[in-house]
Amino acid sequence: MSKIESGDSELSSTAPPAASMSQLAWLFLKLGTIAFGGPAAHIAMMEDEVVRRRRWLSRDEFLDLLGAANLIPGPNSTELAIHLGHRKAGRGGLLVAGICFILPAAFIVTAFAWAYVRYGSLPQTSALLYGVKPVIIAIVLQALWGLGRAAIKTRPLMLIGATGILLGFLGVNEVIILFGTGMIVGLGKWLINRRTQGHHLFSPLILAQITTTAATTAPFGLWPLFLFFLKVGSILFGSGYVLLAFLRGDLVERWHWLTEGQLLDAIAVGQVTPGPVFTTATFIGYLLGGYPGAIVATVGIFLPAFFFVAVSGPLVPWIRKSETAGAFLDGVNVASLSLMITVTWQLGRTALVDWLTITLMVISIILLMRFRLNSAWLVLGGAIIGSLKG
Repeated sequence: MSKIESGDSELSSTAPPAASMSQLAWLFLKLGTIAFGGPAAHIAMMEDEVVRRRRWLSRDEFLDLLGAANLIPGPNSTELAIHLGHRKAGRGGLLVAGICFILPAAFIVTAFAWAYVRYGSLPQTSALLYGVKPVIIAIVLQALWGLGRAAIKTRPLMLIGATGILLGFLGVNEVIILFGTGMIVGLGKWLINRRTQGHHLFSPLILAQITTTAATTAPFGLWPLFLFFLKVGSILFGSGYVLLAFLRGDLVERWHWLTEGQLLDAIAVGQVTPGPVFTTATFIGYLLGGYPGAIVATVGIFLPAFFFVAVSGPLVPWIRKSETAGAFLDGVNVASLSLMITVTWQLGRTALVDWLTITLMVISIILLMRFRLNSAWLVLGGAIIGSLKG
């Protein structure tokens, strides 16, 4: 039995250790500081920390929380962090994990916004990301390998996962892939069992409509700014590109609070800084209202995530107990990994540009898979190499 397989068997045979508030805070402060690369990379780093290293959860439990996070609107990796905190330490853990994951990125983005307002341009980060991106690819590939073996339990699930990858490359909406896959697998399970046990699934889309009319035409103010980002956090599924469409429609075209160039710079900051991409809101809030605006915008866009996780989190074990609902979640889990593969391919095309970046990725995979080196050290090493190369 290989070292990795042995580690997997240990994960399933031992009871998960408890997590204190200080442990949760330290872990998610660290991840919020080093987690470059977008949601797929954040999820991979969380899997490495909570499944492989700390053994707080099994891979199956982690996958269920990942699937649950993908079913609700808002920033997926942040919601996964909140789910993990809730699972390990209840409501207090929910708040600690989520806030600690968001705060480092919010502070870093605020510093970028201050420099942008003061000097009229963004600090250069291309050299840093040159070395970090190949490491991120390796971290995501490692997570996909482990999570894929846990999620793909049958040949039909393997076929459905491959179909999800194809649909992702064809540009099919992520929500359609997630819910469609879940419905197909759940319906298949129901037809096999021929029974009609209760399986009413939680759908946050109804709750999300509460705030869809919150932001109305108004001159700039902190309250309209808060309501706008509260709406975005409540109804937005998808990637940073979907976020761009939301922001452009209201802030640039409808209200003229930002110029096109300012919006693109804000999106760029969210992409190149660690932590949640949704901290783009922090940058915009600072541009429009200084430090108070940054705080209001950040709270507005992330607040719905805490609400949705608090409401849906307790339902995850219940869903798993129902065979039909559990099959639905299996389908969503496989679809989630399919979407991660699509994103990883797209990121790889921009990250692996020469022999050095390819070598960095290969070495990182070896260090992760064979020696289980902490991903934080790999990110730091990649940043140093990138800075020296630049």
